Amino acid sequence: MRTFAAMNEENCVRLLEEHDIKPTANRIVVVRALASSMLPQSLAELENRIGTIDKSNVFRALMLFKEHHLVHAIEGSGDGTKYELCHSHSHDHDDDQHPHFFCEVCQQTYCLEGMELPEIALPEGFLLHSANYMLKGVCPHCARK
Repeated sequence: MRTFAAMNEENCVRLLEEHDIKPTANRIVVVRALASSMLPQSLAELENRIGTIDKSNVFRALMLFKEHHLVHAIEGSGDGTKYELCHSHSHDHDDDQHPHFFCEVCQQTYCLEGMELPEIALPEGFLLHSANYMLKGVCPHCARK
């Protein structure tokens, strides 16, 4: 279950600072938009949701957030990369990786928090930086229709 929904400005500033990111007005707005969403958001969805910051500034904030492990970048969903806030409290590494589920009917991407990613033994010499585990099928809401 996502726990960011009621983030005020002070909490957003604290979260940005925990991740070693300077809390500018635009970055606070982007964090609040991500926090208030129940589902991961695409760049276009965030731009529409925010309305006051252009796409290039939203994108720059997301890339900085990704670099500092404040967001997950979820690839493999219907309309490109989606972003969600991490539960990690480190700017050095992401300690809350989890799988995601893409519904092929409603085109929504869902977090499967609390589920561990399978451990993969990489061949010698490979260094893993991140994992993106996407399951695809039909969500419970669409399956009931």
